[in-house]
Amino acid sequence: MQALTDFFALLKAFLDQGGLLMYAIAALTLWMWVLVFERLIYFKGGLRSDIQAELAKWESRKERKSWNAHQIRTGMISRMSDSITNNMDMIGALVALCPLMGLLGTVTGMIEVFSVLANTGGADAKSMAGGVSKATIPTMAGMVAAISGVFANTYLTRIADNEKALFADHLTMDH
Repeated sequence: MQALTDFFALLKAFLDQGGLLMYAIAALTLWMWVLVFERLIYFKGGLRSDIQAELAKWESRKERKSWNAHQIRTGMISRMSDSITNNMDMIGALVALCPLMGLLGTVTGMIEVFSVLANTGGADAKSMAGGVSKATIPTMAGMVAAISGVFANTYLTRIADNEKALFADHLTMDH
């Protein structure tokens, strides 16, 4: 229990070093990873039952060669594609937003440096160093969050594309 308390104390100290925007970056990163894990759980669990249900509906049709059957098949593929790619756009948006929030942290930290320069004429190096720290830590945090999200998003996109193609291939129009 003490180790967990120490971890959260260190985390809070790190977030405080980067300023208020670090909490926003942490929240965006947490939200992004919740969505990533939701997609992973869906791909490993619920997707199979959804695909089986849709395939059973398709296989129960008496005919599959008419224009109407083709339109129904297209609709089924579209609905399944929406289900497979649910939250994927949000993950991509969060990946793009994390470095932007880091850059906003850079700007606010540099404003603090310029404020110290204006007030002290550059004589207070310790205060300027605090501003530089507040400028670089959010940038690093935003980039780390984005890089981890890029890898996760690429992996999920590959799985989603494969599953959509496999589902479409299984909806045969043979009779």
